[in-house]
Amino acid sequence: MIKHILISLIFITLVSVAFAQELVDSRKREIVITNVNVVPMDTEKIIENQMVIIKDGKVTAIGPKLKYGKHALVINGKGKFLMPGLAELHAHVPPVDNIDPMKDVLFLFAANGITTIRGMLGHPRHLELRDKLQKGDIIGPRFFTTGPSFNGMSVTSPEAGAEMVRKQKLAGYDFLKLHPGLTRDKFDAIASTAKQEKIPFVGHVSFGVGIWRAIDAQYSSIDHLDGFVEGLVPNIKDMVDQQTGSFGMYVGDQADSTQIPKLMNALREKNIWVVPTQSLAERWFSPTYEAESIRADPDSRYMSPEVINQWIESKKNIQSNPSYEAAKVYRWVKLRRKLIRACVDYDVKLLLGSDAPQVFNVPGFSTHNELLYLTQAGLTPYQALKTGTINAGKYLRLDKSGFIAPGTIADLILINGNPLTDISQTRNIAGVFLNGQWLSREYIDKGLEALSH
Repeated sequence: MIKHILISLIFITLVSVAFAQELVDSRKREIVITNVNVVPMDTEKIIENQMVIIKDGKVTAIGPKLKYGKHALVINGKGKFLMPGLAELHAHVPPVDNIDPMKDVLFLFAANGITTIRGMLGHPRHLELRDKLQKGDIIGPRFFTTGPSFNGMSVTSPEAGAEMVRKQKLAGYDFLKLHPGLTRDKFDAIASTAKQEKIPFVGHVSFGVGIWRAIDAQYSSIDHLDGFVEGLVPNIKDMVDQQTGSFGMYVGDQADSTQIPKLMNALREKNIWVVPTQSLAERWFSPTYEAESIRADPDSRYMSPEVINQWIESKKNIQSNPSYEAAKVYRWVKLRRKLIRACVDYDVKLLLGSDAPQVFNVPGFSTHNELLYLTQAGLTPYQALKTGTINAGKYLRLDKSGFIAPGTIADLILINGNPLTDISQTRNIAGVFLNGQWLSREYIDKGLEALSH
């Protein structure tokens, strides 16, 4: 009798382990989380000891005690916290013809609870990728994509820029991506045509355009705080972009901070969203992050040794520039923190984005770093989390996303600690719901192990 019981227990355990390593779709099987603390994000609160029912890709009910089917997958949420999935609004998916490497990057995002991404360097295959993700043919985050880059090289004339806008709109891209190098006449042609075609443009602010013209033209989002610092420098018109450095890194000491309210009021009045990507400043540019330290970072195992070496060399090259002065650059980093905090104080809407994969930013993992940097800039954990949940849902016009309530899309993260008291708990993931599909910790670990170098 005991022997039979032991055999049965071993069998049940083996089945449970195997099952945990498989994806479970709520369209095929009801999923229930019991005794979980819900972080709804539409208000700053925790709803303790709730039962959450997920069916057909949506949260269908929340309450202390609910009825569910006998075949439901039941997940014990005791001591855990359920929050909305995060949106990474400055992501990169490989702009290549082969979809396979795209899948690897998408999994890194999904494994970290990033359930929506905006790809910021488009490629024709990304349109196909977006369709496959929508249909469920590929497992990954909800995907919005820009088209190929508008920059000083790709845009050969104002007329060519206008034609690029029309072609990208016709192709079906969600946004236009602007990079540096655009002259004022080229930018004006792009911006006016984009307005006619009703397609939003986002990204960098070219030095020849400047932040004040960018605001007047009504970018949908300005990323990297690009142009902000330069716009605060009184004699910026007497300079060339090589003097200012990336994002005004070399001229931060010359910025007039008394002009910050004017900048913030203009951004708010024109309804321009801001994606700070502060992790770039804190890790790539800041002297406080040592180049070689990336080798000891556990996240780096998901990037090839060749890429890690390239990142290290990139930082060393920047620091060897005669214009790079560590003390000045650190003060520039602090100025950026001040600008991020000012966005909150002046009700300029922030969006979460870290620019990954980019130097020292591993996809998915870097989004959690960005949350930490936002709190170091003076945001509360709730304010930081809003940038990737409530705010992202509003920006992307996903009415049922970014918060938790009956009827919302089941893009969720189950974590082991309270993110409203400790922002680092967003990394402490027990499982992820991706459009109603349950990725257990075991499933995630299995996938990450396959991508580890």
